Amino acid sequence: MMEASPAKRARLVDIARHAGVSEATVSRVLNGRPGVSETTTQAVLTALDVLGYERPARLRQRSAGLIGLVVPELDNPIFPAFAQVIENACGQHGYTPVLCTQTPGGVGEDEYVEMLLDRGVSGIIFVSGLHADVSTDAARYQKLTGRGLPVVFVNGYIESVEAPFISTDDAVAIQLAVSHLTSLGHRRLGLAIGPDRYVPVRRKLAAFTAQLESPELRAKNVTGLVEQSLFSVEGGHAAAVRLLDQGVTGIICGSDLMALGAIRAARQRGLDVPRDVSVVGYDDSPLIAFTDPPLTTVRQPVHAMGQAAVRALIDAVSGHGSPNTEYLFRPELVVRNSTGAAPER
Repeated sequence: MMEASPAKRARLVDIARHAGVSEATVSRVLNGRPGVSETTTQAVLTALDVLGYERPARLRQRSAGLIGLVVPELDNPIFPAFAQVIENACGQHGYTPVLCTQTPGGVGEDEYVEMLLDRGVSGIIFVSGLHADVSTDAARYQKLTGRGLPVVFVNGYIESVEAPFISTDDAVAIQLAVSHLTSLGHRRLGLAIGPDRYVPVRRKLAAFTAQLESPELRAKNVTGLVEQSLFSVEGGHAAAVRLLDQGVTGIICGSDLMALGAIRAARQRGLDVPRDVSVVGYDDSPLIAFTDPPLTTVRQPVHAMGQAAVRALIDAVSGHGSPNTEYLFRPELVVRNSTGAAPER
């Protein structure tokens, strides 16, 4: 038997190390020999892709079609997180994702949709798009479903559109944050949130009011204030300034970026987080665990939601869709160092 060349052997070593398997297993996969599980095969193929090696022709997966993915600007790290999960899931199903990123003053959602239709996409997934804005014209989406194009929406809801909707349960998110802060002794809470024209914002506002009106919190004399601003660091800063002026000791924010702005506002006043004021974010976007202090936040189940969105779209493409159905995913409270016991007054 001819001995493998040094270059070829080096490639096998690299691929095996990256995939966590033996060189013999890599060789079996590349040569199409039996006895290798599907999971191991995929690990080897992923290692090939990551290390920049070309797959053998017989192992190249033909694209089942194009899937459009429309997301907002990528300044907020939660949106790249959704995009990555959805793109990976599309690839696993044999579809090629076409990412459309909206930027202020740039190409809008409707223009991207026209472009995607021109490319003959099999379906489109919208993440926090115009469907989340209660003032949007539902006709733009009804036109798509009317022509039989499968569409799926993430974080937003339009009752008159026959399509699957994948959302984080905003009511549970607020309940988790409020319960956490009140368990730490906070009795004057603030909600720093974005504009109320968005469906998730309206749901959070309704849940916050309901929590404050519950008999349990009324008995503890818990009160709450709301300040609306922009979903940004600057917006969180501005909202927090107004809330701190009114004596809140615990601030719940509509995004992690807003929470970072709230922490900045507290520090500019000489306040310590969490000794003087506690701050809770929302999303648990990448790297948020490494802020100063590490941020307590309500985690959106991005992986589960992204996978579900792709499954729903693939089902619709196959003719087995679930029209006008909303799937609510339960968020998780992640406690870190930006929250602590209420200060003594």
